[in-house]
Amino acid sequence: MIHELRIYNCVPGRMPDVLARLETAGRHFFRKHGIEPVGFWTVMVGESSQQIYYMLRWQSLADREAKWAALVSDEEWLVKRRETESNGPIVASVSNTLLSLTAFSRPV
Repeated sequence: MIHELRIYNCVPGRMPDVLARLETAGRHFFRKHGIEPVGFWTVMVGESSQQIYYMLRWQSLADREAKWAALVSDEEWLVKRRETESNGPIVASVSNTLLSLTAFSRPV
């Protein structure tokens, strides 16, 4: 099992647009391609209130590569993404980290 932490740094003032895209189109296309979100978070206290964190769960690196490749090449997704950016970019940058659980993180 692999978890992926993705952090979106929103263009100032565009966080509502990013959240709306994740809630509607993002979740739809995740389901369509078998991508399993763990959760979505905004920053209450921290470095930037313009960040959205979300975590995805994958069975393996191969699972991630296959499903993510299918998502980013999905023509319907590309159209929706362009629509959500019709007034300009909404995400300034994205970082992602692939994580594996430590042995002591598992339930005992």
